[in-house]
Amino acid sequence: MNAPDRFELFVLGEGQKKLTITPDTKLPNAATFTLQKEDHTIGNMLRMQLLKYKEVLFAGYKVPHPLEHCVILKIQTTPNTTPENMLMRAFDDLYKEFGTIKTKFEVNKLYIYIYLFLLFFFFFFFFFFFFQYFKNINIRKRHILIYLSIFYYFSKKKKKKKIN
Repeated sequence: MNAPDRFELFVLGEGQKKLTITPDTKLPNAATFTLQKEDHTIGNMLRMQLLKYKEVLFAGYKVPHPLEHCVILKIQTTPNTTPENMLMRAFDDLYKEFGTIKTKFEVNKLYIYIYLFLLFFFFFFFFFFFFQYFKNINIRKRHILIYLSIFYYFSKKKKKKKIN
């Protein structure tokens, strides 16, 4: 197949820099940043974060070609700051935002584990007491009662109404 190897999408070559900065000679307080081995994901996130700042006059990105794995980011700022400072601020804010998302995910994961533990605990004791109560009944009748109770539980769940 003619496709390049997958590792070429994210592994930098020898002597290749992740980020290069080229100051713009035509516009004041503007620069072009080239991010190697990146795609639309990081380009769009940085652009949207940069456009939230009042100091940024313009922020845009492009991917030159689908087979070229680099993002060209153009930033123009007000005279009281530099494009480099705004890019570093955007990276810092995105890093904090992702940290917040990660923390919320881990907290929700903990709640899921607690819920599953309580659910297991409930069913374990339900069946334990169920068997204790019916231990004098022979095994076949006991299994029939268990199956009937499980069927009754699941048949009582509300079914979603179909919208025509």
